[in-house]
Amino acid sequence: MAVAGIGRIEKHTLCEMERCYCASSVTIDGELYVIFASESVGGPCYAYTGRGFSRREVVWESAGGTMSLIQIPGTNGEFLAVQNFFPGFKSQKAKIVWGRRSGNSAWETRDVLSLPFLHRFDVFRVEGVNYFLGATLCTSKKDREDWSDPGKVYAGVLPDNFDQSGNSFEISPIMEGMYRNHGYWRGSYDGRDAGFVTSDSGIYAILPPLNANGKFDIRLIMGRPVGDAALFDLDGDGVDELVTIEPFHGDGVYIYKLIGNEYKKVYEYPGEIEFAHVIWAGLIRGAPTVIGGVRRRNCELFYIQCLDYELQKYESSLIESGVGTSNVAVVSQGDMDILISANHTKNEAALYIFS
Repeated sequence: MAVAGIGRIEKHTLCEMERCYCASSVTIDGELYVIFASESVGGPCYAYTGRGFSRREVVWESAGGTMSLIQIPGTNGEFLAVQNFFPGFKSQKAKIVWGRRSGNSAWETRDVLSLPFLHRFDVFRVEGVNYFLGATLCTSKKDREDWSDPGKVYAGVLPDNFDQSGNSFEISPIMEGMYRNHGYWRGSYDGRDAGFVTSDSGIYAILPPLNANGKFDIRLIMGRPVGDAALFDLDGDGVDELVTIEPFHGDGVYIYKLIGNEYKKVYEYPGEIEFAHVIWAGLIRGAPTVIGGVRRRNCELFYIQCLDYELQKYESSLIESGVGTSNVAVVSQGDMDILISANHTKNEAALYIFS
């Protein structure tokens, strides 16, 4: 199977943002809003929409520490977001806020959950119920290098209507002992929506309950230290490949193929990298593609594609160097795909349009 590439790439820099970290989007009244937020203390969060995403609205002017922002399924753009996860892992006061656009370009937020060291989270909707899944990097810290108190994975049920239900919801741990519990990927496993978490103990697929009386189903995918991971069928054979950053904030990007019952390494990113932080996998212009980002050394943003299925030949291509991307999201818009890129090292919020 040959892949011709992902077409023309056009970059749009939307703003300068110190320590731009979160890249996300919500849809309100059928209109796409791309959202960027800073991890800096007192950092802003901006939403961009309109023709060429030229209209900027302030989601919040000063908060910071935002790792993730997720639209709540079944709502008209309501979202949950992490705040107070500050640089240097100073995240004892990390929390979840609920927010929405309230009209006339105004946005509102309020606190709904305090969860120290909350790094990544997601929301899964099953039979009309929204399930929260959140992963804490650790549980406590004496200093930056202290990893003695491992993180956990928490789950709970969101209220049907945050606007009428007060300011909180209940969660409980479903996994413990997760050292350097850093990576998160949303994908599918066994034909079901799943969240994949990574830590020093490996990669786990977490499947939400099938019904209100069910439990989260947890599966070990690979039992080795992994910083971040994604699963997607990259070579077109109907079986998902596993893409990893190893170890935590690691210097290796690898692709594994499931051969028999074991994942075998078939590709290693050839460049010298330091502090790899982004792994995304999916379709761009119809082609299976991996997006990777590195925060130090050359600070490159790149993509990887499979050029030949039978030979398992992969090739990487540079999108841009010197940007140091922390997070990405991809949105398909008919005749173009949009890579939403939080270029952390360059302190910029940017879009890359593939057409």
